[in-house]
Amino acid sequence: TSIVVWKRGIAELHFSIILLQINCCRLNVQCNKRFKDNRKDDIWLVDFYAPWCGHCKKLEPVWNEVGMEIRSSGSPVKVGKMDATSYSSIASEFGVRGYPTIKLLKGDLAYNYRGPRTKDDIIEFANRVAGPLIRPLPSQQMFEHVQKRHRVLFLYVGGESPLKEKYIEVASELIVYTYFFSASEEVLSEYVTLPELPAVVVFKDGTYFVYDEYEDGDLSSWINRERFQGYLNVDGFTLYELGDTGKLVAIAIIDDKNSSVEHTRLKTVIQEVAKDYRDHFHRNFQFGHMDGNDYINSLLMDDLTIPTVVVLNTSNQQYFLPDRHIESTEDLVQFINDILDGTAEAQGGDGFLQRIKRIIYDAKSTVVSVFKSSPLLGCFLFGLPLGVISIMCYGIYTADTDGGIEEIETSKKETGDRELTDEGSEEEQEQEKKEKSAELSDEEHGQKNILDKKED
Repeated sequence: TSIVVWKRGIAELHFSIILLQINCCRLNVQCNKRFKDNRKDDIWLVDFYAPWCGHCKKLEPVWNEVGMEIRSSGSPVKVGKMDATSYSSIASEFGVRGYPTIKLLKGDLAYNYRGPRTKDDIIEFANRVAGPLIRPLPSQQMFEHVQKRHRVLFLYVGGESPLKEKYIEVASELIVYTYFFSASEEVLSEYVTLPELPAVVVFKDGTYFVYDEYEDGDLSSWINRERFQGYLNVDGFTLYELGDTGKLVAIAIIDDKNSSVEHTRLKTVIQEVAKDYRDHFHRNFQFGHMDGNDYINSLLMDDLTIPTVVVLNTSNQQYFLPDRHIESTEDLVQFINDILDGTAEAQGGDGFLQRIKRIIYDAKSTVVSVFKSSPLLGCFLFGLPLGVISIMCYGIYTADTDGGIEEIETSKKETGDRELTDEGSEEEQEQEKKEKSAELSDEEHGQKNILDKKED
C-alpha cells in the first residue's frame, strides 16, 4: 500500500511539474505579447542580460542607480531589464547578439548604446535619444547655454532645404553619439560668420567649423569624423570608437602620474600640434594621449618605452613609430608629414603573418596571465594535458622499441635455423664424404674391369 501511495504521489508531482511548465510557457508568451503591444506607447531603456554573464553582474549595481536617478528626475524614460535567455524571441527581434546589450526603444526604432558603462554616460544617452531628434534653439541665450553644456554640438542654420532633410536623416542615425540642434541666423553669436545659408556647423574646442560639401564629402561621414574633440584622453573604448572616423590616431603614450619634464613636454607638444595645425591635419588625424603602455603593448604586440608617440591606423592595424626622439612641435609635424607623403615606414598590419603572430601572442599572453593570477590553476590547466601527452608519447616509443628488438631476435633465430638446416651437423658432413668416397671407389673398380676385358 505504501509503495502504491508513493508511486501515486510521484505521478501527481510529475503532473504538477508539467502544469507549472505549461503555465510558465503561457506566462512567457503573455509577457512577450504584452511587451510588444505596449512598448511603442512608451520610451524604454532596457538591459538585455544573461544570468550567467559576468559583465551583466558587474553592470547590475550601476543599472539600479540609473533606474533610481531617471525615475526621480521625472524623465519619461522607463528603465527595465530582460533575461534574453528566457525571452529569446524579443531579444532576437531587437538583434541582441551579446550580453549585456543596452537599447533605448522609441516607437519603431531601437537605439543601441555603445558608450562606457557608467551611470552618467548611460543617463546622458537616455536623455539625448529620448528627446527631440533636432532640438530648436529659439534665442541667443539658449544657444550660449547649450554651448557651455556640450563639448561638441552640431547646428543647422537656415530654412527648409534638401540639406536640412539630409541633416535630419543623419541625426536619426547618429543621435546615439552627439546632439543635433537647429536655429535661425539671428540666434548665433556675433563671432559666428557663415559664407552662405543654409549651413551645418559644428561647435567644439572653443571655435566652430562649417561643413563644405566639396571639401568634406558626405555629410554623414563629416559628422562622424567631427563628433570628437580635437584632443582626447584616449582609452581602449575611445580608440575603438575612433575606428569609425577613418582617421589616423596620433597619441602620446605617457604616465599621467609621472610629473617629470619629459612626460609633460611630450603631452604639451601633441596638444599644441592638435590646436595650431588643425587646418592642416584635422581631416586625416585625431590627436590625444594615453595613460600607460599596457593596452598599446597588447595592441601592437611590442614593448614600447614611454614616453613616446605612436600613430595608429585602426582600419588595417598598421602603426608608425618615429625614427628619432620627438623634442618639439616641429619634430612631430615633420613625423606626421612623413606619414602623409609615404616616407615613414608602416609596421604591423592585418596580413597572414601578422594574424599568425597575433594568435601566438594572444596564446602566450593568456598562459602568462593565468600563471600570474593563479599558479596552481595554471599548473593544473596546462601541466595535466602535457603530462598525459608525455605518457602517451613514452608509451608509443617504448612499444615500438620492444617490438623492434623482438623482430631482430626472431629474424636472427630464423637465419640460424636456416643455416643449420642447409649445412647439417659435422657427423652428417663426414658421412656424406665417406659415401662420396665409396661411390668414387666403385666407379674406379668398374673402369678397371672394362680395361682388363679389352686387353683379353
